[in-house]
Amino acid sequence: MSSIGGRPKALETILFGGLIAGVLDGLDAVIYYGWASGVTPARLFQHIASGLLGAGAFSGGWATTILGVACHFTVAIGAAAVFYAASLAIPFLAQKPWITGPAFGLCVYLVMHYIVVPLSAVAPRKSPMSGLELADQLFSHMFFVGLPIALVARRSART
Repeated sequence: MSSIGGRPKALETILFGGLIAGVLDGLDAVIYYGWASGVTPARLFQHIASGLLGAGAFSGGWATTILGVACHFTVAIGAAAVFYAASLAIPFLAQKPWITGPAFGLCVYLVMHYIVVPLSAVAPRKSPMSGLELADQLFSHMFFVGLPIALVARRSART
């Protein structure tokens, strides 16, 4: 993860952290919503695509499923970019990933839940989030999003 001169490669760090977080968080969502609500993976990613397209995403077939996957990974890579940039300015973030990663994951959840989703074209929820769903969301964002991103940033900072 380092260039010829020994300095961390920002793009590699951001992509690797974002891809790991995207895979782990995506798998968690597929497993949780499949188990809890019978949602298929295609429907789950169409729901994500509905943030851009509205309800029409659900009738878009594989094209909107793929768009949802692309949106999911774009957000994960964006989160990794934010953490990486912040860790350059505040080295403590990369030095203590077991603390800062989960905290960052909670911040990602809050931004997504209270800013991104409300500003998107996703239809408003008809019922409040259950306690179990909230627990899964918080756990996933802390340990499947924030922590891997922070661990990859630490690895990059050490090279």
